[in-house]
Amino acid sequence: VQLQASGGGLVQPGGSLRLSCAISGLALEKNNIGWFRQAPGKEREFVSGIRSSDGNRYYADSVKGRFTISRDNAMNTLYLQMNSLEPDDTADYYCAVRSGRIITGAIRRPEIYDYWGQGTLVTVSS
Repeated sequence: VQLQASGGGLVQPGGSLRLSCAISGLALEKNNIGWFRQAPGKEREFVSGIRSSDGNRYYADSVKGRFTISRDNAMNTLYLQMNSLEPDDTADYYCAVRSGRIITGAIRRPEIYDYWGQGTLVTVSS
């Protein structure tokens, strides 16, 4: 299983970016998927996720209303559309996959994920 994240870059405050995560070796639609981020000196934190059992989307409070998670099952690719970016959004962003059923709250816990992509750096600065 491989996850390849891309789309990071330098953007001004208020700008937008779309991150992609191309997945090979498993079917995206049958798995729980998530985006996490880690800023320098901070722990990895949940950003957004989709639970496979019901298709529900979950967001961290800090990004709700600004970020949108989506997936293209035919392309086996996960996306994170990020709008109204703020300097506090600066971090390495990681995509992750977890197989099997999970309880609702578990999707926010990085330790439950089986596979991780490499990070893609997002820098929000003027």
